[in-house]
Amino acid sequence: MPVLVASDLDRTLIYSSAALALTMPDARAPRLLCVEVHESRPLSYMTETAARLLTDLADTAVFVPTTTRTRKQYLRINLPGPAPEYAICANGGHLLVDGVSDADWHRRVTDRVAGECAPLTEVREHLLRTADPAWVRKHRVAEDLFAYLVVERELLPGDWVKELAVWAENRGWTVSLQGRKLYAVPKPLTKSAAVREVARRTGADLVLGAGDSLLDADLLLAVDRGWRPGHGELADTGWTAPGITALPERGVIAGERITREFIRAAARTSQ
Repeated sequence: MPVLVASDLDRTLIYSSAALALTMPDARAPRLLCVEVHESRPLSYMTETAARLLTDLADTAVFVPTTTRTRKQYLRINLPGPAPEYAICANGGHLLVDGVSDADWHRRVTDRVAGECAPLTEVREHLLRTADPAWVRKHRVAEDLFAYLVVERELLPGDWVKELAVWAENRGWTVSLQGRKLYAVPKPLTKSAAVREVARRTGADLVLGAGDSLLDADLLLAVDRGWRPGHGELADTGWTAPGITALPERGVIAGERITREFIRAAARTSQ
């Protein structure tokens, strides 16, 4: 039976230059591989070792990128190794099969969101009305499923975030702050539901996972074994659960460690 590896991407496996956390002496810094270019500029990186390990992972597991990114944002990433047969985008709103969204899955998700949550228009209007232009740089809607703000973190009032979280909770939505992005996402829109669907389709006997943000908590609760890096919302709040290993590594080195853990766990299962 196959092993399924469902991993978050940004700040888990791939890292922007601002998130690399290269705290070691320059001469000891790892060699990096650029895996994403946007508007002719390098955007995201892995260590070369992590890239090699991710390529090797295809020999023992079904690798499923599992991201909050939109389909367009995901498809500009050039991950090493074979192209994944499955990928999960928009926090579970789209299940890609060979790069194409599964229409039946998307319809099931949107039907559930419509039946259980306040509409996206209400949430977006609330964000437009209450977020101060002094610290908001962009308002965005992703795939007509959820909304997010690009903010100046040093100016963002913590009380406003807490008040937004309470307001959203009462309407069936959740709030997550990741780097410079503040997400408002309907609760039924989860990575875990999409991962369970891929596990069903592949007949996976073991599911491994990794993630760094509160939006990854439901994913980690759904896997058999998981890892979180030493940075991100989950680390900041001390979040843990049975079967989850909290790693000390931070930044791009954490991504390399996570990929190594995937390889070890998958290899033990295949023996």
